[in-house]
Amino acid sequence: MTNYSNGHEAEKVAAQYLIRHGWIIKQLNWRTTWCEIDIVAVRDNSICFFEVKYRKSDWQGSGFDYITPRKIAQMSRSAESWVQAHNWKQDYYLGAIELSGPDYAVTNVLYDVDL
Repeated sequence: MTNYSNGHEAEKVAAQYLIRHGWIIKQLNWRTTWCEIDIVAVRDNSICFFEVKYRKSDWQGSGFDYITPRKIAQMSRSAESWVQAHNWKQDYYLGAIELSGPDYAVTNVLYDVDL
């Protein structure tokens, strides 16, 4: 499987995980010319913009190791773009989901990534 295929499979598994935990998926892979968001999900009148990180093994570190301050800034700009494009007036925040292994197991979830 290619990295692209692995990434999309991980996003599907992450979305299923969120649904099982009470989230409603608004969009998967929202993209513009300048940015992208893996998962847009809503719960309790708040939107969370999730970054999905998948690692087949931990020999290169965890998926969350790749959520750097630069990545957080990029995620924040993407979220702001979505909010403006959809005229969202409620609360919103950033989240991240880490998956690993051949079965795409959810290993960690952050619901409010520190800006």
